[in-house]
Amino acid sequence: MRWLGGVYAVSFLVLCVPACAQQEDGGVSYFGRGQEVLESIYVPNVKGAPFSLQLATEWTRPLLSGGTMTAVNSRPIKRDSEGRIYMERWLLVPKGTNARSQMSYIQIDDPVANIYYECNARTHVCTSGPHEEAPPLKEPPSMTKSGPVSGGRAYREHEDLGADAVKGVPVHAYRDTITVQAGAMGNSQTMSYYREMKYSAQLGFNLVSIVQLPSLGEQRFVTTEITTSEPEAKWFRPPEGYSVVEKKRQ
Repeated sequence: MRWLGGVYAVSFLVLCVPACAQQEDGGVSYFGRGQEVLESIYVPNVKGAPFSLQLATEWTRPLLSGGTMTAVNSRPIKRDSEGRIYMERWLLVPKGTNARSQMSYIQIDDPVANIYYECNARTHVCTSGPHEEAPPLKEPPSMTKSGPVSGGRAYREHEDLGADAVKGVPVHAYRDTITVQAGAMGNSQTMSYYREMKYSAQLGFNLVSIVQLPSLGEQRFVTTEITTSEPEAKWFRPPEGYSVVEKKRQ
């Protein structure tokens, strides 16, 4: 599983159902045998903006019988000054239980060497393939305007919440509320999507993203630790003890 140009911080839900990713933070997609995939933050291959961070994820979903079910994890993401990205994928586990999260994959995206690695933490095998250029970056939140969207079937209210900081890194906070007309998406009544973000212009992505979707509940992606110093070069090579095989062409 991979994302082209840049990397999504991704997690699999493990509650008897394996679970985790577009260029908007949050949401759910599917891959493989119908496995549910939680979409996290998008990290682009930006040069000259190194960092190392720890990202905490919390996904709270409503239950038809009432109440909620919450899963959590925490994982590292790194980027060097050349735009190389290292990230780990960790299993989401039920909040408030003794279940321990485990690393499932390591992803390394190297635009300099034109190579991408996806390393299985269980088998210690890395599959390699070419780095693929990212699509044009999504415009920063400051460019978003309030107004009709989706051909007038919905309306976006964009709010500027002002300057802030996340663990010492300057950010700007925004909130988008999208109200969808009844019938526009098969919905029997008007519904709203909510997204709050704290965007770092220095790093080029959201350090905090909170997403509320009517059918999926609330997804919170929060940077709990961050430094903007250069990560060690070792992080952007296959880990010691892992073998490398080239991805078979389809």
